[in-house]
Amino acid sequence: MLPERGSRTLLRDVHAQLRTAILDGRLQAGLRLPTTRAFAHAYGISRNTAIAAYDLLLSEGYLATRGKAGTYVAQALPRPARRESAQRAWQLNPFWRRQLPAEAASRLHFDFQIGVPDVHAFPFALWRRLSARALRAQARASSAYADAQGRPALRAAIAQHVSFARAVGCVPEDIIVTAGAQQAFDLLARILVVPGRTVVALENPGYPPARFAFAAAGAKIAATPVDDEGLVVERLPRNARIIYVTPSHQFPLGSAMSARRRAQLLEFARRHRAVVIEDDYDSEFRFGGRPLDALQTLDRDACVFYVGTFSKSLFPTLRLGYVVAPAWARAALVAAKRNADWHCPVAEQDTLAAFISEGHLARHVRKIRRIYASRRDLLLQTLERDFQPWFKPLPSVAGLHLTALARTQVDVETLVERARHEEVGVQSVHGFYAGRSKPGLVFGYGAIDAAGIRAGLHRLRQILAR
Repeated sequence: MLPERGSRTLLRDVHAQLRTAILDGRLQAGLRLPTTRAFAHAYGISRNTAIAAYDLLLSEGYLATRGKAGTYVAQALPRPARRESAQRAWQLNPFWRRQLPAEAASRLHFDFQIGVPDVHAFPFALWRRLSARALRAQARASSAYADAQGRPALRAAIAQHVSFARAVGCVPEDIIVTAGAQQAFDLLARILVVPGRTVVALENPGYPPARFAFAAAGAKIAATPVDDEGLVVERLPRNARIIYVTPSHQFPLGSAMSARRRAQLLEFARRHRAVVIEDDYDSEFRFGGRPLDALQTLDRDACVFYVGTFSKSLFPTLRLGYVVAPAWARAALVAAKRNADWHCPVAEQDTLAAFISEGHLARHVRKIRRIYASRRDLLLQTLERDFQPWFKPLPSVAGLHLTALARTQVDVETLVERARHEEVGVQSVHGFYAGRSKPGLVFGYGAIDAAGIRAGLHRLRQILAR
């Protein structure tokens, strides 16, 4: 804030504030400053004051001129250490204070990343055309906030898609569009969890971000084991009021919940007045066998929330997903969405609506499913043939990853670290367990091609052999 025009300290204050902004890094090295005329107009001072302030900074070495190109912040400056604000950790929610920062994106040469699709196979040229069309339509529309529940055209397209692909009975009014599945979990936690009281049962091993969403809302977490048939319903605590499951393709072990278990789970939810959150995160990619009905399809008591995402079938940075919600919870879920971020980006919603309704999503999924199926077969065959002394791959007929459990006493954590040193990225199954875990590895095959799978597994076998 500057003193009134005509003050005797005006030049000194302008100079001091510019100098401080340069030293603090707010005006970064190489930044082109406005002309003295524009600067004076913007800050309501005389041009002579602006010229004098620039000249002082030039003489002190904080600014540099480049002929007619203008005045710039000097490249080389003696910067003092940045002052860090005093830590006020006592003001933070203890849950978030305990969380570690996310790891940087991997840049390994042979990376078996989990849950990442092959973006190189995506028809981005087509997406750009649909996006341009959506933007042209948006330019003609009124400049008002959109519906928090989601664009009507997108909700209609999603309802049609899941009805056909997964036999999920729904209409557009049942759908709430979210910023990916993770926001869906966060919104569900907001409306369903009573902090310190609500018990949420999650699969163990399971999907950590879902666990984080409910724990952050103050839920009591009950890690519940899984076996070859999926979640062990008999091990659910009687006071569980929310049950999170991945029945179509258990994450990360890969099993599908049996029809018997599905019926048991829905009966438990009915008897104990619990709700079920069904995460159908990669159901589009099924490579064999008859798919079992979604829990939402079997639900007769309006207790299942069906969560889907387009991060696996399209690309993760799209950040669009959805919840098919029972009628009794819809208004609360829409209110939570409005409170969180009002609505998802309109242009992306309209582009996706056209992509689905014009049949491009179905065609893309058919194409990419064949690619993933061949990679899965290659990965499975190589693991069974070359890694038999050390690992046993678990059966899985869907998704973008395979899990292999150790047959012998393999130091999996050391193996993962040594593999990274040799440009091979694999992940230990340990990080998906709450408490004791079985040793094993998880291999994603969505973002690595066949040549990368062969070379990466060859290097990994050499490490094991050593």
